[in-house]
Amino acid sequence: MNSVPIPRLRAAVVGLLATGAALGAGHLAAGLADSPAPFVAVGGAFVDLTPEPVKELAISLFGTADKLALQTGMVLVIALLAALAGLLSRRRWWPGAIVIGLFGLVGVAAAMSRPRDGVAAALTALVVGVVVFRLLHHIAEMAGDAPAEADAGRRRFLITSSLVVLGAGAAGIVGGFLQRGAGVISSQLAAAARIPKVPVPPIPPGADFVASGTPTFLTSNRDFYRIDTALVVPQSRAEDWRLRLHGMVRRELVLSYDELLQRRVEARTITITCVSNQVGGGLISTATFVGVPVRDLLLEAGVRPGAQQLFTTSVDGYTAGTPLDVLLEPDRGALLAVSMNGEPLPTEHGFPVRMVVPGLYGYVSATKWLVDAEVTTFDRQHYWERRGWARQAPIKTASRIDRPRAGAVVPAGPVTVAGIAWAQHAGIDRVEVRADGGRWQPAELATDVSRDTWRMWRATMSLPPGGHVVECRATDRTGRTQTPERRPVVPDGATGWHAVEFTCTG
Repeated sequence: MNSVPIPRLRAAVVGLLATGAALGAGHLAAGLADSPAPFVAVGGAFVDLTPEPVKELAISLFGTADKLALQTGMVLVIALLAALAGLLSRRRWWPGAIVIGLFGLVGVAAAMSRPRDGVAAALTALVVGVVVFRLLHHIAEMAGDAPAEADAGRRRFLITSSLVVLGAGAAGIVGGFLQRGAGVISSQLAAAARIPKVPVPPIPPGADFVASGTPTFLTSNRDFYRIDTALVVPQSRAEDWRLRLHGMVRRELVLSYDELLQRRVEARTITITCVSNQVGGGLISTATFVGVPVRDLLLEAGVRPGAQQLFTTSVDGYTAGTPLDVLLEPDRGALLAVSMNGEPLPTEHGFPVRMVVPGLYGYVSATKWLVDAEVTTFDRQHYWERRGWARQAPIKTASRIDRPRAGAVVPAGPVTVAGIAWAQHAGIDRVEVRADGGRWQPAELATDVSRDTWRMWRATMSLPPGGHVVECRATDRTGRTQTPERRPVVPDGATGWHAVEFTCTG
């Protein structure tokens, strides 16, 4: 043991580099074994264990960037703890090694809790982290008191540290390449040629009011919202994909990607809404999906009496439960989707296959990266139900103001207010707006596309100079008008009229 403590900066670097080497080695081992990397396993376990109010706060603050926020936070916490491990070992190597070892044990425990075995990768990270920490600590100690010895020691530490950085970086890059797999990209390209060409529902002229401030009717794949529990997007090839449809059925089905596409395929334009969407929120998008009707597969398998839900599972272990009576409706249009807006599903939206069910919030109906579907009863609870959310979740009639934006300053006089309304599988009948608590006036509706998609609206209001509050409300085709009662997203979706406050000048 060196009687002179290692300088603080050098000690912190030892901890940081050892931890980086552990993460890189774990990433490489995970890529070789086709399993989750320790960083991903820990992040996934953290997502599962996070209390619901915290999750909702993250979604409300960061929206679709919630995964990036979590990853950034994890990196900062790991870096702080790694530096602390080094600082604890300025005189002795073993305190920091214990901290690094505990990092590894957390990774092992997280890997054991995930559906795909990543224990070997986590153990690899643990061993590499401790060994590299001991090596770097020993080299950092070797600098003597004499200037020549100190210079030689610093050079050895710099060279070794550089090699560790290069090794960890190369391991991480190779591991990431193996996990992402160029094969997935080529699989998507091949899938484009295999997906049958079917008539796509036309979008009639006047389906949106983009010039007045609404979104385009169809949302591009790039801009389509994404909310899920996957810290890192699963990478699966269509050639390797299998779906097992089993449980309370007369005939179990196991389908490959090509076997799925041999069934009847159809295209539907569908608006999907997240249950976490706040009043006036943006977690809603519309796309044209191509896929196999879920009802056809259920009828082919033969649902047994007493069955209540289709319990679906993603490749990463996420589960959802969809009521069978909804899926078996002849006109519901639920799909096992393989294409989105004219191209194979993007990986972040479920490639190779996902489920899409009009009229239900995504958490009970839109399983991505689908690999298993069990016909069962409601006794089995899905992922979000176990966390306090409702078992069944039909989408509520709602509307949103897109223009003017909150806090905007616009000229007094005629003011165009525009937005969207939705009531999937019922359809929108009318939208009304009012200013400053006055009388409701009807809005102009865009051309109707289908009852399973959103509908754009706009209205012109004459407003004097000063501050104003404009509200909107929608009524669906069953005569149900959205309630003014403000309720949070838990347990089955937020309610309330959207209101925007802005100023007129002139």
